[in-house]
Amino acid sequence: QVQLVESGGGLVQAGDSLRLSCAASGRTFNAMGWFRQAPGKEREFVAAINWRGDRTDYADSVKGRFTISRDNGKSTLYLQMNNLKPEDTAVYYCAAKPGLGSALFRRASDYGYWGQGTQVTVSS
Repeated sequence: QVQLVESGGGLVQAGDSLRLSCAASGRTFNAMGWFRQAPGKEREFVAAINWRGDRTDYADSVKGRFTISRDNGKSTLYLQMNNLKPEDTAVYYCAAKPGLGSALFRRASDYGYWGQGTQVTVSS
């Protein structure tokens, strides 16, 4: 059974940092990514990484503040979030795409597996 389980969310103040983790089990994934959804808004792309971890992609809104990484030995995806802003408040979802290749994906529809989400709240 495939599972993606996020952790690490919480309530922080603007300027603080958080690290999200996503533990994957059940199969090996190629591209993985983070998305977020704020109340009343559509789910949006945050960051993506390929299998080797040598290619990454970020939304403009988080570039320079967030870092995506993965530890394939631990089957875990990470999102280091620094200098958090109130507009980063959202439920953050881990996503995974099986298959081959080193391409990165920004569309939610490209990913076949999703975690349950973890809440990140940033107060001003």
